[in-house]
Amino acid sequence: MKPAPRWRRHLGWLWLSLMSFTLLMLLIAYQTRWVYPEIHAYFSQAGNLTGQQLATRSRDYLQESLDLLLEDSLNEENRHQAHFQLELAYSLFDIGLYRNEYSCTRPSLAALDELKVKLRSGQGVLASDLRHSLLAPIRCLTEIEMHQLDRRNSVTAAFVEDTRRHQGQVLIGSLVIFLLGLTFWWMHERHRRSAERATRESLEWMTRALSDPLTGVGNRSALHQDVLACEGQPMGLILIDIDFFKQYNDCLGHPDGDKLLRDLARLIDETLGGQARLYRMGGDEFAALFDCADDGVLTGHCERLVGGLREAALHHPDHPSAATVTFSVGAARFIAGQAGVDAGYAAADQALYRVKAGGRDGWQVAEAKVVADNGDLKLERS
Repeated sequence: MKPAPRWRRHLGWLWLSLMSFTLLMLLIAYQTRWVYPEIHAYFSQAGNLTGQQLATRSRDYLQESLDLLLEDSLNEENRHQAHFQLELAYSLFDIGLYRNEYSCTRPSLAALDELKVKLRSGQGVLASDLRHSLLAPIRCLTEIEMHQLDRRNSVTAAFVEDTRRHQGQVLIGSLVIFLLGLTFWWMHERHRRSAERATRESLEWMTRALSDPLTGVGNRSALHQDVLACEGQPMGLILIDIDFFKQYNDCLGHPDGDKLLRDLARLIDETLGGQARLYRMGGDEFAALFDCADDGVLTGHCERLVGGLREAALHHPDHPSAATVTFSVGAARFIAGQAGVDAGYAAADQALYRVKAGGRDGWQVAEAKVVADNGDLKLERS
């Protein structure tokens, strides 16, 4: 079964994330739209719950008026002040809520009207008149206060209960969304780790497929891949053959031969200053690939390789003509590309063959370089 494209997997995770975020926002919006109107209704200055405040203020004004009218020296100023307090009390008492819900409101307002008329006309006010005109409205307002207080307590209890219930719903909803988020994260993390593991395994497989397991340098396939990656650029190729390697193996054994191969791979890399990519082409043959714009670079690398091995003086017990390990080196320049590397490799191999035919332990650069000409290849004399 073909796996889903990466962009589709990312789109799936994005959709899940957006869904979780949307659920959380809806939950917050629901809580906000429920709580704010409830709080507003509870604490606002309009509605039934404010009745207690109006009744309390009205009763206070009536009591102040009563105190003024009961003074021994009732003068015109006290009478005027008492009338003013009655007007304030009356304005707070005379509301639709009290008229419609409390039977004592209308008689009390009528009694206050009578008292206001007497105060305006300057008539004397007796204690019995005050008992009828003020004490009855005060008792009515006290009744209203007590009733409104009971109602406020009931509303408060209901509000607290609803708040507790909604808080529980929000807590449960938040917990569910949190668990969903953890689940999505776990699924995403599992897929991410699986993808990373698959990528790592693929890279390891590619590395193994493109490298020589003994020396750690690239192999023939890696050489071709690297050349194609530099298509169109001038490159230099050096083929390095270990002289009489079979005799070395036969004399010292394969473990020592393997060690020699690893040592020579390091020596070649150090001699070329790490500027070339190295490859093992076969049992005793290495290759070095590098950017090369002229034959001078190619010649210098070849001289350093042969000279560096001579200085290293690695003992060869069965070399026919020397006591140390020697190289045969052939080199060529070419323009990177599929055809270029084939022709360049052939030219370097021919140069290597000529070194071997001449007695080994030396180097030679191909007399011609391979260049690209409108997609075709031709030889150009150096």
